[in-house]
Amino acid sequence: MKKYYITTAIDYVNAAPHIGHALEKVQADVLARYQKKNDRDVFFLTGTDENSLKNVQAAKVEKISTQELVDRNSAIFKSLKEALNLSFDCFIRTTEEKHIKGAQKLWSACKKEDIYKKKYKGIYCVDCEMFYKESELENGLCPEHKTKPQEIEEENYFFKLSNYQKQLEELVESDKLKIIPQSRKNETLSFIKQGLEDFSISRSAQRAEGWGVPVPNDETQIQYVWFDALSNYLTGIGYLDDTDQFKKYWPADCHVIGKGILRFHAIYWPAMLLSAGLELPKSIFVHGYLTIDGQKISKSLGNTVDPVKLAKKYTPDVVRYYLLREISSTEDGDFSIKRLEERYNSDLANGLGNLVSRVLTLSQKAKKIDKEPDDDELSKQTGQLSDKHKKAMQEIKFNEALEAIWQLIAQSDEYAEKNKPWEIKDQEKFDQVLSSLLSRIKLIAEYLKPFLPETAEKILKQVEANKKTEALFPRL
Repeated sequence: MKKYYITTAIDYVNAAPHIGHALEKVQADVLARYQKKNDRDVFFLTGTDENSLKNVQAAKVEKISTQELVDRNSAIFKSLKEALNLSFDCFIRTTEEKHIKGAQKLWSACKKEDIYKKKYKGIYCVDCEMFYKESELENGLCPEHKTKPQEIEEENYFFKLSNYQKQLEELVESDKLKIIPQSRKNETLSFIKQGLEDFSISRSAQRAEGWGVPVPNDETQIQYVWFDALSNYLTGIGYLDDTDQFKKYWPADCHVIGKGILRFHAIYWPAMLLSAGLELPKSIFVHGYLTIDGQKISKSLGNTVDPVKLAKKYTPDVVRYYLLREISSTEDGDFSIKRLEERYNSDLANGLGNLVSRVLTLSQKAKKIDKEPDDDELSKQTGQLSDKHKKAMQEIKFNEALEAIWQLIAQSDEYAEKNKPWEIKDQEKFDQVLSSLLSRIKLIAEYLKPFLPETAEKILKQVEANKKTEALFPRL
């Protein structure tokens, strides 16, 4: 059985999760479930990034210890598993000993000539945890957070990224390191071709306030949070002790990330791995950002949406469906309760729910259900839409894959309207039509398994029992 190792980015825990975090976790979960359904040995890793200076600052504001803050918020991120019905296998925390020692092991594994120490002065955004060039700022502000960066001068360790310029360009260009979508691949290549500069991989222990992963053999320095954070993809599967699990699953088959951290994953991370003599990930899938009712998600605006509360109100499958169908997989999208409820009523209640309900109500009158009904017209339509669904999943276009499933639903409705089984008096003909409809519903449920796992299971149980036992989606 072929393995499939998938990861999400690990989240900062200076605040509780919002709906934007849910988008990434759900997307990765669909890929994990889809690969498992296709008989791959899947390992799905997620977790929390706890060594950031932002956490130290957030804890000060709340007048609690940094450890207390990260423990509390990490637990909330972990609770997304149940809230959104996620199937991850491991939740890594970067304050765990296996991670701290594993990150130090990676540092020590890098070529000695790739790491050097020098004094440096630069413009630093604490929210991004990165240095910017003056030319990258927008009106003197961080392009990502629209805040004024700090000017910092100190002695740090640097990584010779410039040593890997040509190699990285070739890896990305040839798709040996595949970046999805093409626009993000182009963005990465453009950045590489501008010329790669060495980057700082440590902070003074004083400025980091002693919080983070110490640099091996130098207590005055703490690892740059991104050096430490990226190593979670190794430490989460047993890199520290070179376990059988690590040997089995590395390299990662897919890193699922947001567009704001592309540079770290597509340039810094592969360079670090090359230096350490480790295999590179096979692909990086990059999604866009969510806004809420057209506005950027912001604590100061008070417009954050709690995915845990949202899933409790509407169910995990409803939240999953909205995020996967309404939002383009790789572009920015907007979240709105109004649109969620419209999608619920039109697609889930009136579409899927209504079809399953009417067919299962009728099927109880059938005397003989054929498991493999023969209907050439229906089979042809099903085949075309199955191909469309498969292609969309291969290209990681969740919204298009769901569109193909809903076309199957619409065609099943058309088939029912055309054949009007409720008017058929001939039992054999009635059984034939219902067999075809039940076969389609079963296929739809199979396709829905990675997207709406709970709903798919309910449908399959009802089809197996040939009985409608509950309404899937009562109208709001």
